Amino acid sequence: MGKHSTYQLAIMQNLSLSLICSKIPSFLSIILLFMMEAGPGVAIVELPPNMTVPAIFAFGDSIVDTGNNNYLKTLAKCNFPPYGKDFMGGIPTGRFSNGRILTDFLAEEFSIKQYVPAYLDPNLRSQDLLTGVCFASGSSGYDPFTCKTENVISIFQQLDYFKEYLQKVKQLVGEEKAQFIVANGVFIIVAGNNDILNTCVDNPFRKKLLNDNFFTDRLVNFALSFIQELHRLGARRISVFSVLPIGCLPVARTIEGGILKKCAVVDDLATQLFNSKLSAEIDALPSKLPNSTVAYIDWYTPVIDVIQNPKKYGF
Repeated sequence: MGKHSTYQLAIMQNLSLSLICSKIPSFLSIILLFMMEAGPGVAIVELPPNMTVPAIFAFGDSIVDTGNNNYLKTLAKCNFPPYGKDFMGGIPTGRFSNGRILTDFLAEEFSIKQYVPAYLDPNLRSQDLLTGVCFASGSSGYDPFTCKTENVISIFQQLDYFKEYLQKVKQLVGEEKAQFIVANGVFIIVAGNNDILNTCVDNPFRKKLLNDNFFTDRLVNFALSFIQELHRLGARRISVFSVLPIGCLPVARTIEGGILKKCAVVDDLATQLFNSKLSAEIDALPSKLPNSTVAYIDWYTPVIDVIQNPKKYGF
């Protein structure tokens, strides 16, 4: 599988979960199937000759936050050891991981750069802007309420930063080049994890919302509004990730998993309900968003398979 077959996927909500998937098909292949010829198990992605990916952009939560929370007044931070112990120089950068994260690997696969910097980093250079940045914020989500409780950047505030970014790039390279960068760049959206975690585990008063479709419908509507606004701003290659198995997070298993600390059933049902609705809505988007590719990336299924069948993967 090569050096790109291991990914640290962390969700920050009072504690971090790292899922090390070292023997499953490359997540890069799964992410990029919609835009290139690659199959499961392919560790190195080769773009077709007529395809260009000049930049990569990240929105969402801690899975793709590369350090924006460092510059916020929030407890949801990880700019201290042991985070970053396997990063370049062993420096904690604000990534919720021991090393590089998903978007860093993707940027390298596209031959763009080795890592994707945080937009709020005061040391950000002009060249960093032209090749893509991260707008994500650990503990964020689609629901604005999720972000208020943690004092982090909501996904729609991230969109405001992206609009600001566009103006900066237009000043650097002009309108036409800026449009090219955005239209041909890859947009990664990873959100919804903290919305469900907060509702299911941290806030029993909101948990009753999961008895009907109100909560998941609300989240899906937030997600669709965000995607449509990204498209209006010029994004044409968009990958939207499913929510991970929230009921299997250590915090959920500790609080609701009983003496054996099994995966929490209610939390997992909420996750599956949201994922199924989001997938169906994204499948219907091509008719609404012309000249674009919006892909739903299901990483719930491979991760839950690792959790339920660890020996199958050598754990």
